[in-house]
Amino acid sequence: MSSSTSVDRPAARRGNPWLALIAVSFGLLMVQLDGSVVAIANPVIGKDLGADTAELQWVTNSYLLALAASMILGGRLGDRFGRRLYYLVGVGGFVVTSVAIGLAGSIEGVILFRALQGLCGGILMPNTLGILRAVFPPKKFGLAVGVWGMVSAVSTSLGPIAGGLLVEHVDWSWVFYINAPIGVVALVFSTAVLAESRNSTGHQRFDIAGVVLLAAGLLALVLGIVKGETWGWTSAGTLGSIALGLALLAVFCRYETRQEHPLLPMRLFRDRSLTTGAVMTLLNFFVMLGGIFFIMLYLQNVRGYTPVEAGISTLPMSIASLFASPIGSQLTARFGPRVTIPLGLVLSAAAMFSMLTWTVDSSYATMWPPYVALGLGVGVVLPATAAAIIGNAPVEDGGVASGLQSTMLQIGGALGTSVLVTVIAGKVGSSLFGELTGAGVPASLAHGLEKAADAVTMGIAPVSSDMPARIRAAVVEGSGQAFVGGLHAAVTVTGILCLIGAVAAVAGVKGRTQETEDDEEAAVAVAAH
Repeated sequence: MSSSTSVDRPAARRGNPWLALIAVSFGLLMVQLDGSVVAIANPVIGKDLGADTAELQWVTNSYLLALAASMILGGRLGDRFGRRLYYLVGVGGFVVTSVAIGLAGSIEGVILFRALQGLCGGILMPNTLGILRAVFPPKKFGLAVGVWGMVSAVSTSLGPIAGGLLVEHVDWSWVFYINAPIGVVALVFSTAVLAESRNSTGHQRFDIAGVVLLAAGLLALVLGIVKGETWGWTSAGTLGSIALGLALLAVFCRYETRQEHPLLPMRLFRDRSLTTGAVMTLLNFFVMLGGIFFIMLYLQNVRGYTPVEAGISTLPMSIASLFASPIGSQLTARFGPRVTIPLGLVLSAAAMFSMLTWTVDSSYATMWPPYVALGLGVGVVLPATAAAIIGNAPVEDGGVASGLQSTMLQIGGALGTSVLVTVIAGKVGSSLFGELTGAGVPASLAHGLEKAADAVTMGIAPVSSDMPARIRAAVVEGSGQAFVGGLHAAVTVTGILCLIGAVAAVAGVKGRTQETEDDEEAAVAVAAH
């Protein structure tokens, strides 16, 4: 381990692994909280700054695109020049851009600084796990990743609660200002306790062309994914953007195989456990962020919960994640990710299929069991996939492996929200007329309301003040039924994907016996040299 990664001697006294875990948790908290908290603030931002729907989408998308495009670069910078240094740079930049967003005063300024905020998040995020990989011994790394996963899952789940409280009782700008005190604590504490670590491989030419190809490819791919529902999945813009992204990524992969010091070493993908872990990371956050998205639509727009009530009602998910990640890391340490990844995905599948019982007026008793199962499933899979990816990468590539995991996480979240909204929209579009007439809406009016299918896809009933009370009630009932039908289609698709993923994980992740044999072969190879 020491042959490939160096720790600066003057800072060695500060290299306590558990203090390092606390330090990186502050940065992780900021990034994950900001990813989910903004959804609550967007409507108020639009009203305050006079933004239209397309501009509000870019408040979210600019952050997501910059974050996804910079993760692997951030990991490689940390591996080469210092993981502590680039973690601190990322935290400081995140604080400055967060304050700038609140002070921007225009929607264009918010979008610009959100992109810069995402870039800073992409620099700090991969170095959190890169730091842990460098300071924790292999036997305890799984437990550290479990705590890391717990912070990540709980931060994402608590975002709607924090966002609702700040928007309702303070101001939308405080959704971003709240990062300032967290970031200052992170900077002071991290400066005091983190030891520097970097690769000790001497001078290397930095792969500028690889950076450009990877960033451009990821930007085009993620743009096509996040805009697919808006542009239409078969539109020239969507297909062209996704095709361009895939083509650029293919060129990037080919180019990297010919570089002496590549940005993303293709040799990492020779390990099937690492490759499978990356795909399962994508699936896990497809389920998590996609699920949270349509659950919040159901609670707020169909059931009429306030943002705070919706956030509080999903607390069982957060609490389950709180316990699941450390437990998952312990199970992974004992049985390996080949067991724990399928276990978590089966729990997530059970959560999805149990939502098929939800109706427009379901009691809370039918809601909390799926929340618990989803929190457990996502929480168990997160440390297991991290162990499969980062645990199977050489220590000198810890930062870039973490960047790979973080990139797959962001792409999975983008796919989850975009694809599942499309599934819901397709079901709503085919069933809305029948649900409206079945609820008592006259056929002539129901035909006219079909034009409002986009609103119903978000759980919003297209009622107007001039409708008679009886008709208005029927429109609300029929729209709610159509949305719930779409939700059932989305959870069915997601549940099936989880089961397919569980089978793929069993086939693709090495078991304990194979891992032991590989370790022995590696030891023999090292001894031979």
